[in-house]
Amino acid sequence: MSEELPATTVRETKATKEAKEARTAQDAAGPLHAQAAEEADAAGAAKAAGPSGSSRSAKKTGPARPAKGAKSRGTGKGAVEPVAPLDWSNPLRDPQDRRLPRIAGPSGLVIFGVTGDLSRRKLMPAVYDLANRGLLPPGFSLVGFARRDWEDQDFAQVVHDAVKEHARTPFREEVWQQLSEGMRFIPGDFDDDQAFEQLRKAVEELDSSRGTSGNYAFYLSVPPKFFPKVVQQLKKHGLTDGPDGSWRRAVIEKPFGHDLDSARELNALVHEVFDPEQVFRIDHYLGKETVQNILALRFANQMYEPIWNRSYVDHIQITMAEDIGIGGRAGYYDGIGAARDVIQNHLLQLMALTAMEEPAAFDARSLLTEKLKVLRAVRLPEDLGGHTVRGQYAGGWQGGARVPGYLEEEGIDPASTTDTYAAIKLGIDNRRWAGVPFYLRTGKRLGRRVTEIAVVFQRAPHSPFDSTATEELGENAIVIRVQPDEGMTVRFGSKVPGTSMEIRDVSMDFAYGESFTESSPEAYERLILDVLLGDANLFPRHQEVEESWRILDPIEEYWASHDKPAQYASGGWGPREADEMLARDGRSWRRP
Repeated sequence: MSEELPATTVRETKATKEAKEARTAQDAAGPLHAQAAEEADAAGAAKAAGPSGSSRSAKKTGPARPAKGAKSRGTGKGAVEPVAPLDWSNPLRDPQDRRLPRIAGPSGLVIFGVTGDLSRRKLMPAVYDLANRGLLPPGFSLVGFARRDWEDQDFAQVVHDAVKEHARTPFREEVWQQLSEGMRFIPGDFDDDQAFEQLRKAVEELDSSRGTSGNYAFYLSVPPKFFPKVVQQLKKHGLTDGPDGSWRRAVIEKPFGHDLDSARELNALVHEVFDPEQVFRIDHYLGKETVQNILALRFANQMYEPIWNRSYVDHIQITMAEDIGIGGRAGYYDGIGAARDVIQNHLLQLMALTAMEEPAAFDARSLLTEKLKVLRAVRLPEDLGGHTVRGQYAGGWQGGARVPGYLEEEGIDPASTTDTYAAIKLGIDNRRWAGVPFYLRTGKRLGRRVTEIAVVFQRAPHSPFDSTATEELGENAIVIRVQPDEGMTVRFGSKVPGTSMEIRDVSMDFAYGESFTESSPEAYERLILDVLLGDANLFPRHQEVEESWRILDPIEEYWASHDKPAQYASGGWGPREADEMLARDGRSWRRP
């Protein structure tokens, strides 16, 4: 038979349970002031002891003393403020915890040149997509700066239209409403002191109304000639230095200079205002999933690294082709050209990632170290005339429509020598890649829009099959498709079914869209989020920019002193001279 517990014991047991539950709730919400904990214990003890015990307890204990270092809040005698210990941190913010995506802390983004095409098609939709995915803080703020006589609501409407037209994720009204509340617009020129003073006041107002904590990134979506003026104005009006504990960052779009000297000059001007670690240079190709997958492919797998060297690789082709002309970019493009616009940044970055050694860690410093080793080991061909080609697209038919040639485009000088196609051969003087040529090419009005890296392997040193069995067998290759069909293809030989021994090329394909349920985010989504998080892994540093110009400058100087660019038909794959360049080496361009 079970004996009944005394009433006093029952009260004590119940009170102890309630006190334990209360303390558990306090721990989950964050540590409270010691006085609150003591009062909870006292109340539990009084309840257990009953009325008489309560009065005795009150006489013995008296008023609780505040804990050391605690501050009172309010006018009430017992008002206290919760104080978190210095060693406490939110476990959901653990960088090693992969259960939740990385979420930006309190912050805002200021876009200069917010009325431009890049902002409308890429930046504004990327900000909305991040908000829609829950990766931005609730109080995130977006400030536009441009030469338009707009009010805040006019700017919000422009962003709304851009989001509706170009956003990757579905439009949700509740997300838009929360995002739009933090939008501000500053009208003015880059030399307008009053406008920058208004910007400073807007930032301070958003700090108090939206809780941005003084954390701001300044996105310079403007031509390079305006970079120095903008950063100097930011410094002049105190926008480069935030409150204690906050950060300020500058985001700069390509091209960063037009040669090595101008790049160094711009670096010096920008670094007078922002520290090198505060400057994020955008190369949107590095934000693409497939480009990041180059490192995963090489260094997370054992099967590729042993053959990723001169003993097995015959050559590497890196191609970025566009099927459109210059459109309305005549003012920007003429005088810059394909090599400066694409090879200097995108393709040399892809080459560095393809050729680099394994970094000590996946962080910005380690990646920079290994990429710089590659760029500094690049060797130009002795015969620049025989191993570099530039061209201009001529008028013709493409996509079932008649298209004009480059010299016929509106705003282009008929005597322009700007290249719309460029192909170069480079070598890398190190133990891994000595003797392996890297062929880089880019162009407009080519056969299709495609960017790929093709690692082409040597043929087998000996074949037991007769020549008729392998006459249709090409070279093995690993092709990394950067866009538009993100993925990878492995090409190898296989026997054709039948009674005879016939070997033919086949392909084994991996596609992101088929292997993963989640669609790949746009490059600008990843890069803007990384800027807000301060993660510089995918951003070229100023040393890389300068090394890239060191490689390209001699080629540009050679072209400037020689014949005009070769002409090539729109819709084709470049000038005949580019095919001859590879033919002299006994090779040919891949047809993507």
